[in-house]
Amino acid sequence: MSFPKKGKSFPKRGKSFPKRGGHGGSDFSLDDHAFAMKIASALTSELKDRNSRAKLVAGWTGANERTVRNWISGRYAPCGRHLVVLAQHSDQVLNAILLMADRHDRFVGGNVEDLRQKVLELMAIIGE
Repeated sequence: MSFPKKGKSFPKRGKSFPKRGGHGGSDFSLDDHAFAMKIASALTSELKDRNSRAKLVAGWTGANERTVRNWISGRYAPCGRHLVVLAQHSDQVLNAILLMADRHDRFVGGNVEDLRQKVLELMAIIGE
């Protein structure tokens, strides 16, 4: 018994999804490549050691090293689950996500360690 070749895809009639920027849609204009490049830029600036960068990120996320190298090069973006793990480990990735989401009020202004160092310096000045 052979199956007919007709009927392997969905019909092209009926309702369609609304276009971006249409009725009630978002004006979010970031395409997939731009998103991948922003995450790649954040990963690159966070992890300056070129030799072990992919291994470190693969250890964080549990993803394959080849997949991580594709993220770092900007070829592909991480999926949601991996993106959350990256944001847990990287302030730069978290900041990139917040900036893309236009959430400047939640922006992590600087590295927490830098702030801690400045507080210690200020305490030393006050203590003198």
